[in-house]
Amino acid sequence: MMRASWGPTATRPMLAQRAALFARARAFFAARGVLEVDTPFLVNHPPSDVHIHSARVEFPDAPTLFLHTSPEYAMKRLLAAGSGDIFQICHVVRALERSRVHNSEFTLLEWYRIGFSLDDLMTEVEALVSDLTGRAVAGVSERVTYRDVFRRALALDPFAASDAELAQAAEASGFVRGTGVAASRDDLLDFLMGLRIGPGLGRQGLTFVHAYPASQAALARRDPNDIRTAERFEVYRDGVELANGYHELASSVEQRERFTADNQERRRRGMPTFPIDENFLAALATGIPDCAGVALGIDRLLMLATGAAHIDEVIAFPTERA
Repeated sequence: MMRASWGPTATRPMLAQRAALFARARAFFAARGVLEVDTPFLVNHPPSDVHIHSARVEFPDAPTLFLHTSPEYAMKRLLAAGSGDIFQICHVVRALERSRVHNSEFTLLEWYRIGFSLDDLMTEVEALVSDLTGRAVAGVSERVTYRDVFRRALALDPFAASDAELAQAAEASGFVRGTGVAASRDDLLDFLMGLRIGPGLGRQGLTFVHAYPASQAALARRDPNDIRTAERFEVYRDGVELANGYHELASSVEQRERFTADNQERRRRGMPTFPIDENFLAALATGIPDCAGVALGIDRLLMLATGAAHIDEVIAFPTERA
């Protein structure tokens, strides 16, 4: 039966399962000595990533603020201040995004582990998913490089292929060239990953895709053994991206260069640019411990655990009913 528009889209039993999943997550980290933290929802600086759209908050006679899209910057400031291993469960907002598996406001579980390698963190993600949902979701996991998923799905090497070859593959899958700003190489790679490759990943269990192109490093370190790649992974199950993890970049100089390059790309695309978050860079300059961190979508994980077909089934009030 269709519920009245004032009512929740999740049932009472689903809300109970959601609460139980949160409790198990907290118990998982408590058993490992990882501290739960709580950082601001309203922030002064949005991320510079061209693919993330921040929601503005306007107060009378006050500077514009933003709803955070991730607690990453604040949590790394805590790491620099000596917090030790930390985790957080929080709502985040990413504007202009809505689909079967995405609501503009959603719940992230984000955590940072000092002294962990990327492999260590992938192992912990697998343990967490198994603990929260059972082996039915974790399944038989695989770890495969970004290069190899392109090769096996498209017979295409994402590092060696020309821009023209990538454009041809994308256009064959429905990519439409814009009449304004030309698509970048990463636009084409993202399109192919999102439309052709990602939906086929994680069919038997968790698929960890790692060794992303260095141009997509974001806040991850470059791999010292292969400067073409970044120490970053994404996790898929049943064609749905669940998590994004990094061996965290600790250089404030390199991070400033990346933020500056992001703003240059925003100008090229006619997008708004924003001042760089100097507090975050100052924390990096002070020094964060060698660590790895990951953000996992709780709503999507609950969808997989319960067999829900739409994200609205696992949250009380989607944006349209908020």
